[in-house]
Amino acid sequence: MLEINVKKTLGETQLEADLQIPARGVTAIFGVSGSGKSSLINLVSGLLNPDWGYIRLNGKTLVDTDKGICLAPNKRHIGYVFQDARLFPHYSVKGNLYYGIKDKSAVNFDAILKLLGIEHLLKRYLFSLSGGEKQRVAIGRALLSSPDILLMDEPLSALDLPRKRELLAYLEKLSQEVEIPILYVTHSVDELTALAERVILLDSGKVIAYDDVQNVLRSPFFSKWKPQ
Repeated sequence: MLEINVKKTLGETQLEADLQIPARGVTAIFGVSGSGKSSLINLVSGLLNPDWGYIRLNGKTLVDTDKGICLAPNKRHIGYVFQDARLFPHYSVKGNLYYGIKDKSAVNFDAILKLLGIEHLLKRYLFSLSGGEKQRVAIGRALLSSPDILLMDEPLSALDLPRKRELLAYLEKLSQEVEIPILYVTHSVDELTALAERVILLDSGKVIAYDDVQNVLRSPFFSKWKPQ
């Protein structure tokens, strides 16, 4: 389980969250730009530190301001997929994937390649890959690090529509087969309904709803995103 109870000042916005997120499945973080979505997962990853509060993952304290605990990002056992793939252009696909492996005996390399449909890309370099292929490699690298949680910050946002549809199919498969929690930042209702089991709805830094997707979609808090 991921336990979050934090406060963080972001310019004129005060981000506040008190959440308990199950140890498996996709939880979407949804809201308009500037609502605090990326900042919330950056608090989990350690790229941001809270002004107050704590975050615990499976009983392990990642940060606790009262106790003076703040683990460095590389000590948190977290996989992170950004909006852009952030791969190494001088490495082949295989080199990028192997860069993420901490313990070769602890991962099923072939199974992750098959899950993401990237077996045939191993010898290629980034300049020859589509945007969707790069993101699949980035997801593979994150999974091969054997993380305790996977953070995904709008991984489809930089892709054109055909590539979004291509990658969304792989993400649906991923959401069903990966046995770790996934926090998925999006402002797309289509991605939300296709991938998530639960949704955290943020507005101006405040959690205004947190429930199963269908319950949030029917709630009055979601009315601004419903077709008129």
